[in-house]
Amino acid sequence: MATLKGKHIILGITGGIAAYKSAMLLRLLIKAGAEVQIIMTPAAKEFITPVTLSALSGKPVISEFFTANTGQWNSHVDLGLWADAMIIAPATACTIAKMAHGVADNMLVTSYLSSKAPVFVAPAMDLDMMAHPSTRENLKLLQSYGNHIIEPAAGELASHLTGKGRMQEPEIIVGHIVEFFKTQNDLSGKNILITAGPTYERIDPVRFIGNFSTGKMGYAIADECARRGASVTLVSGPVAIVPTEPSVSVVRVESAQQMLDACLKVFPEADTAIMCAAVADYTVANPATTKIKREGCEPPAITLKKNPDIAQTLGKAKQSWQKVIGFALETDNEEENARKKLANKNLDMIVMNSLRDAGAGFGTDTNRVTIYTAAGATLPFGTKSKAGVASDIVNTILSL
Repeated sequence: MATLKGKHIILGITGGIAAYKSAMLLRLLIKAGAEVQIIMTPAAKEFITPVTLSALSGKPVISEFFTANTGQWNSHVDLGLWADAMIIAPATACTIAKMAHGVADNMLVTSYLSSKAPVFVAPAMDLDMMAHPSTRENLKLLQSYGNHIIEPAAGELASHLTGKGRMQEPEIIVGHIVEFFKTQNDLSGKNILITAGPTYERIDPVRFIGNFSTGKMGYAIADECARRGASVTLVSGPVAIVPTEPSVSVVRVESAQQMLDACLKVFPEADTAIMCAAVADYTVANPATTKIKREGCEPPAITLKKNPDIAQTLGKAKQSWQKVIGFALETDNEEENARKKLANKNLDMIVMNSLRDAGAGFGTDTNRVTIYTAAGATLPFGTKSKAGVASDIVNTILSL
């Protein structure tokens, strides 16, 4: 079945031993119906010949800005506009670094910088290079730009690349591309409300009660929903990140009450509300209007009162056509606690993660979740990038 029929794909090949797999990857893309343009780095030609790839693709392979014999200029801008997707496989540490920092010294990276299409990066390199902090940081940068990282085979990007650095198999890479296009508009026409980040509950004008949430999970879900065609409103507590999808509408708040007020304005028109924010359970009953002084004073007694439960408020108010999704960060009795919240808050689904799991929780670039549905399903997922977890969450919501 031609699942990529009519799609224009740039396949970028860099100078790693895994370049030999690119011939099979190219054949699979063409078999799936795609039209493929190969761009090679000069180093890649030391591992696989352009003649082989040209014969398979039916197109001249591009490597330089100018064609050697004719002097014809290869326009990286035109290539970027032509492409529906771009795949860099294998992606060496050098090319990943250049992409992350905009070093446009070859045709492939220049085309990458010019492209408006989604980009899929399949790292391949020595284990120690893959595990080096600079490589991990460069991959994080690429993810933050909205690129899709295809995790190496026999290892997990989620475990900070402690697995082997072997490039993922061509069949799996093609599967990622097919899945991307299959889900591209499956939320078209839907209004999605998402909360993200912490809330800050003021003690005085300069101090607050809060938590360690960075908002990365909620923002990843917002980007995933927007990519799939939804109209997304993201109600965000104080965080230092922004969505990669420009269509996401961000409403910035500070406290739990402000977050609830913002949600209540949007919820009546929302098809689905995804309550990913780490909302403070308590707020200060009587915050000081001026800075509390330390000198000559006893430590202040802070009286707390309960904050509104936003997920429960929306869960109780939802209409038959609406869905409300909750989150549960647990440290013990995980399943029991998550299922209680699912029932008590009248949720359709709850996403549970445990601080006892490596790679899960606040501040990480990965997560490991188990999803419980109101219909009784239990769906465990492995450790993945938060973008990967976001995709699993959205796919599960669509199955409800």
